[in-house]
Amino acid sequence: MLTAINPKLPMRDKEITRDFYVNKLGFEDIGADNFKDYLMVQKDHVQIHFFLFEALDPKENYGQVYMRTDDIEALYKWMLDTNQSIHPNGHLQTKPWGQKEFSMLDPDNNLLTFGQGA
Repeated sequence: MLTAINPKLPMRDKEITRDFYVNKLGFEDIGADNFKDYLMVQKDHVQIHFFLFEALDPKENYGQVYMRTDDIEALYKWMLDTNQSIHPNGHLQTKPWGQKEFSMLDPDNNLLTFGQGA
């Protein structure tokens, strides 16, 4: 019955969030003009939604998304080649639970973790 999950993360500024996901990570804006305080982006089969939370303190934000990929090595290389900021503790590595993962933070400190089975 269930077919997809679309996480909703907080954002302080729609244009900054849109710029990060669209212009840096290559997502497509799939509805920003339709809703003043809401943003929807998509890349491949992954869709992320954002709601406006202007009072968000990024230091206290625990928003997180785990995205699976089928070519983590190529994705990580692309991130490095395009000068994306990988989390200091989130460089590509195989975790004890058998996933190859890396992480980064968006402008609101939402943690984006990318993973693939090892």
